[in-house]
Amino acid sequence: MQKDSQLFKSVVTCDLISADGQSIVWAARFLGKHLPCRVAGIDLMQELVNLAYKKKYKCFFFGAQEEVVKNVADFYANQYGSEILAGYRNGYFTKEEEPLIAQQIRDSSAQLLFVAISSPKKENFLYDYKDILSKVNFTMGVGGSFDVISGKTKRAPKWMQKIGMEWFYRFAQEPTRMWRRYIIGNSKFIWLVLKEKIKIMTK
Repeated sequence: MQKDSQLFKSVVTCDLISADGQSIVWAARFLGKHLPCRVAGIDLMQELVNLAYKKKYKCFFFGAQEEVVKNVADFYANQYGSEILAGYRNGYFTKEEEPLIAQQIRDSSAQLLFVAISSPKKENFLYDYKDILSKVNFTMGVGGSFDVISGKTKRAPKWMQKIGMEWFYRFAQEPTRMWRRYIIGNSKFIWLVLKEKIKIMTK
């Protein structure tokens, strides 16, 4: 978001932004801001799907590999019944296919849309096609949640989640894929937080 103006716009115009990582909560407190707790995307998604079942809403699952997203759809269909599904689609497509995918989601009559595509593609898709998707009541980016629900990867134990080390557990499972995000990304994040702290102290 520091360098990508389109991603910045796509994120800050969201109706709701939650603190998915524990590092965000710690950084906020370090900078004198209050965030009550972390809201893990996968936990929120699970609660929302459960609520959708109770309210008789339909969910659309979009992203990840075909096998992974199909397993996610099957998992929830087995748990709640096939009525929970508005549809699903993998996350591999061209720019030219995007309008058709947005229309497919709209035409599915989904009330909730969960998107598991890497950034910035996920955020920009939801921003670019928000008008087409306006009939979907709730849209949410869910990161690697599909991989966990499908069984492709495992979630960190509760004790690691509590001490803010869930990222390291995921990195250990997929180091080749995740090293740039967690090693370089985390270092940049710490530097930005420190710069902000210095700015606050020197005002």
